[in-house]
Amino acid sequence: MVKQKPAFEAIVPNFGHSYTYQKFDEFKVNNNTVWHYHPEIELVYVHGGSGKRQIGSHISYYSDGDLILIGSNLPHCGFTDKLTGNESEIVIQMKMDFLGSDFFQIPEMKNIQALFELAKSGLAFHGSTKLKIGQKIEVMEYQNDFQRLLSILNILNELGKSKDYKVLNADGFSMETDIRDNDRINRVFNHVKNHFQEDIPLEEMADMVSMTIPSFCRYFKKIANKTFVQFVNEYRLVHASKLLAEKPLSITEVCYESGFNNFSHFNKSFKAFTGQTPSEYRNQLKQVLQS
Repeated sequence: MVKQKPAFEAIVPNFGHSYTYQKFDEFKVNNNTVWHYHPEIELVYVHGGSGKRQIGSHISYYSDGDLILIGSNLPHCGFTDKLTGNESEIVIQMKMDFLGSDFFQIPEMKNIQALFELAKSGLAFHGSTKLKIGQKIEVMEYQNDFQRLLSILNILNELGKSKDYKVLNADGFSMETDIRDNDRINRVFNHVKNHFQEDIPLEEMADMVSMTIPSFCRYFKKIANKTFVQFVNEYRLVHASKLLAEKPLSITEVCYESGFNNFSHFNKSFKAFTGQTPSEYRNQLKQVLQS
């Protein structure tokens, strides 16, 4: 088994640019699906489709596209793949000081300052904000460099004023820019991402990061603000949500495909996580799609 090392992504804007703007679609696929982090703030708009969000220790399922703002050095996975069914994905990345070290300190930037502070935990936008800002992001494809820069400022200001958002790591995520911590937690997250359908013993994880089991449990809880067992269960439940929404599998098949080996435990856990049984969840999705 090859252990996946965490990826530090070095982002270099094209010559003459202070930010990056990339559009991915069926002709240009975003292959950056590994767990990674970078000092740049990242704004992602997924047009249509459904998939998983994994940002910090938060894991959830999105549908009908997504609009996400990820703070500096907050680890995350890619949001789309060939199964997502989205029309396109646009990724905008900029350093905190991309307009100069003091630019965002001026009074007119107070909304953006507050937004950047919230983004340290990851933000997902919904409702009219997702729709309106998504359209503005798509229009940027046809703008020149200066117009794009003004659009970024306008979009950040609008997001800073919006109430249509959810803080993804609401209980905090204490990932600081300590390289050793990044290496450890990224190795753990990547292992869960690749092996969540199997049994993942605590002993195996502790060995992977050269810790005793009690030390590993304390370390993970301190970083992720949830236990390792909770994190793995949430990963499996989000995968189950995705399967219930997208695959014609029976609920029993979804249970075992998601890494659970006890149907009654799966039903109970799913209801505690979503507020609905798996069958209620699937029926509600069918009604939404048919309306």
